[in-house]
Parts: sequence; structure tokens; C-alpha cells
Amino acid sequence: MATSPISGVDQNQFLTLLVTQLKNQDPFNPVSSDDFLGQITSLNTLQGITTLNASFSEVLKLQQLTQGVGLIGKQVEYAPPAGGPAASGTVESVAVQDGKYVLDIGGNQVGLDQILSVRG
Repeated sequence: MATSPISGVDQNQFLTLLVTQLKNQDPFNPVSSDDFLGQITSLNTLQGITTLNASFSEVLKLQQLTQGVGLIGKQVEYAPPAGGPAASGTVESVAVQDGKYVLDIGGNQVGLDQILSVRG
């Protein structure tokens, strides 16, 4: 797979680079319209990917919230964050902590990724 020439470059950096290139081009050998069109197409692609990533991020957050809410009142087994044997308890609530959804299980804050099993 070919590496994109705009990897790791955000939209503002790309625009700055494009404007700088246009300002400093050789007037006797300007950028061809095909090259310019390719750069604009790359910019539009970058903008589309950025928008799509933001949308996926929001969908993921909503899915995690729905998953957490669905566990309220359920008996779960979870891996403690400090290691050790699995613990269990009833999910009492869901909250956001440091940008992640966590479950309150008997006063313990447990991440969704720590859940090992769920019992009705």
C-alpha cells in the first residue's frame, strides 16, 4: 500500500503548504492544472476523512453509553484494574470519567473493557 503524501498533516497545514507552494512557484514553470487539481482533490479527501472519523467517534461513544446503560441492574464479573482475581457485583450506574464510560459496581469504577461476563 502506498503511503499518502499527506499522512499526519491536518487540513490547515495542508492549506498552508499549498498556498506557500503557489506563492513560491517558478513563474516560467508553474504548477500544472492537473497537479493543482490533484492537490485540491487530496485536500477534499482529507476533509472527508476527518469528518468521517469525527462521526465514527460519536457513534462509538453512543454505542458505549448504550452498552453501559444496558448493564444497569445486571450482575457482572470484572477484572480489577490492579490485577488479581476477578470480582463481581451489580452495575448501579454509568458515568463519564476522563472521557471514557465507567460502570459503578459497589462503589468501584470499572471500565467497559474490564467486564468479563454478565448475568441476568
